Amino acid sequence: MAALVLAGNASAIDVGVVDDFGIAPENAPWFFDSLADLGMRENRVSITWDPDAPTTIQRQQALESYVSYASMRGIRVIFAVAPAKARSITANPNTAGAQYASFLQQLARTFPTVKDYVVGNEPNQPRFWQPQFGRNGVQLSPAAYYALLARSYDALKAVDPAITVIGIGLSPRGNDAPGAKDNVSISPVRFISGLGKAYRRAKRQRPIMDELGFHPYPDRDTDSLTKGYRWPNAGVPNLGRIKQAFWDAFRGTRQPTFGEGTSRGRIAFRLDELGWQVGIVPSSAGAYYGRESVRTTNESNQAGIYNQAIRYLACDASVRSVLFFLLRDEPDLERWQAALVRADGSRRPSFDSVKGTVAQTGGRCPGRMRSWRHTTTVTGAKVRFPRKRVLPARRLSLALVVNAQEDATVEAALYRGNRRALRKRSTVKAYRSRIVRISNRFRPGRYSIRVTIRAALNTSRAKRFSTSLRIKR
Repeated sequence: MAALVLAGNASAIDVGVVDDFGIAPENAPWFFDSLADLGMRENRVSITWDPDAPTTIQRQQALESYVSYASMRGIRVIFAVAPAKARSITANPNTAGAQYASFLQQLARTFPTVKDYVVGNEPNQPRFWQPQFGRNGVQLSPAAYYALLARSYDALKAVDPAITVIGIGLSPRGNDAPGAKDNVSISPVRFISGLGKAYRRAKRQRPIMDELGFHPYPDRDTDSLTKGYRWPNAGVPNLGRIKQAFWDAFRGTRQPTFGEGTSRGRIAFRLDELGWQVGIVPSSAGAYYGRESVRTTNESNQAGIYNQAIRYLACDASVRSVLFFLLRDEPDLERWQAALVRADGSRRPSFDSVKGTVAQTGGRCPGRMRSWRHTTTVTGAKVRFPRKRVLPARRLSLALVVNAQEDATVEAALYRGNRRALRKRSTVKAYRSRIVRISNRFRPGRYSIRVTIRAALNTSRAKRFSTSLRIKR
């Protein structure tokens, strides 16, 4: 994946928060004043769909007041509509899927000024979607979620074609281990691949999303912004990996993929959750309860990371908006403490950091734009051939060492002239060396060893290597 560096940026990303705090009427004045002070323009709120009450809009009266208030204050509202339980859809997919889609239409008609909808939340995680795998270890959640997303897209567009349908709300990590003791989940790259396969099997002739929701949290809250993940997971510095996975999954279909070159492209990222959890300062400890469950960073580091994140992501041509989770901390330490404001209402250093960065940049790239182009080869593919290229005629075993930065298949072939004498096939796991042995009784002459490495999730992506070999008498 080539990162092209380009000058200029006429457009800007939106910066906002994910937080339901402002829905309560008594909180709305402080909440919207704080967003205005920060220079923020978006707020994502959660809407729960309950199959036991499929037409009930929970907190409807408060939501009506909130949406009206947001409209007056110039805040774009995003509805993230998630099933109440992890098996709410899969327990009865046809009936529940139809009811969920009808509920989206009900929301769209009830709140006509809301034009952005996230369908579900992190369906690659068992907390929000079950089952992830079948008994035989085959992925189930991508295809099941595809059916819901396609139905939801059609339902929302039937109400208003101008509605933006945001797909997936993808978690940055998954273990791809159906036999794991806990957190049986699917990595983002493999989930996108499974979604694309389901789309192709259905032979759909319409898109399923306008934007891709992605939650590029760090692997650990003590990580820097630029640390990222290994394939097939992905964080802030690995957005190109997600773009490539999306291109692999949907290339040549009616579902637009990420734009290439200088434009923001036909589909964009809505990075609708991002945050680094911090430790609680002694002066605010009384506002919290419970026990911290993760190793946190400190408030100074968080402030620096949030400043850096806005500047870095504003220079990615595919990012439309970045939403921090949350504006105000949850008081339960088992929950989430990555906000700009502590649970007691006092401001963290990150509040002023984000405010200053938004004011200074306006959400525009402060330097040079980064663009992206898909690759047609295999990321990090390498082959180490035997050092000796002149060998005596006898039975030999030649060892090739193959590496790649993504799962791949390997075909190693021995040729004498243009005639293939031997072929060996194998696989290579990301970041792990694979030794491929070619054993044969060699006669004198000139040979070539040709190796083809193909991406496991898109076999049309390949990289080829070759070397010569001479067998002497």
